[in-house]
Amino acid sequence: MGKAVYHDIYLELKKDIEEDQYAFKEMLPTEQVLIKRFNCSRNTVRRAISELAKDGYIQSVRGKGVMVIHRHESIEFMFGGVESMKESFVRNHKTFQTEVVHFEELTVDEALAQKTMLSVGTEVYYIKRLRLVEDEALILDVNYFDRSVVRDLTPEKAAASIYEYIEEELKVKIVTSKRYIVVEKAQEDDKKYLDLAGYDCLAVVKNYAYDANGTMFEYTESRHRPDRFVFFDSAQRLKG
Repeated sequence: MGKAVYHDIYLELKKDIEEDQYAFKEMLPTEQVLIKRFNCSRNTVRRAISELAKDGYIQSVRGKGVMVIHRHESIEFMFGGVESMKESFVRNHKTFQTEVVHFEELTVDEALAQKTMLSVGTEVYYIKRLRLVEDEALILDVNYFDRSVVRDLTPEKAAASIYEYIEEELKVKIVTSKRYIVVEKAQEDDKKYLDLAGYDCLAVVKNYAYDANGTMFEYTESRHRPDRFVFFDSAQRLKG
């Protein structure tokens, strides 16, 4: 069986888990049941299961089978993958709205270069976007996009999905993203725009994104209220 077959099975089972057809700590159907359901080989089912385990959705339990370990009481953001905010909300089954509260063009100076790692003299779009999750203002995104890569950006496009615009309209391939998570005290903009619910600090994800040419085209700070968000990765320990 080809890659598309096991990947399709992976996507379907992943969707079942995210929609709670298989709940947290519930066992997946046996290999035999899945082979019959998808009309495929045992190896194909095992490859799909392996991908789910790698992404932190399931875990094999000796003598019992495969157990679901994914849960989404909070909003889970993938720390290891390159995923847009819109894609994250869709995966978490959350309704959301984006408001562009600031949009301007500027040139990177020495101070901004130190902050963003963008070169001095780079012309950028400087954008602030407020993310309302189920009508609650929970994230403030502060973006700097290189205008030579992300061309002709508008507030309307920024309010939709900038990554969709980059990939689908500009045909720019987003390849690598380096991320750092820090905790910072709330700043004036955070207090102005976010529903802080008494918190005076935020989880801040600093993101440096690169295209297929190795050009760093984005620096973003996603400023999150700390009680509603989980950043996760998944790893498997391999014993020698």
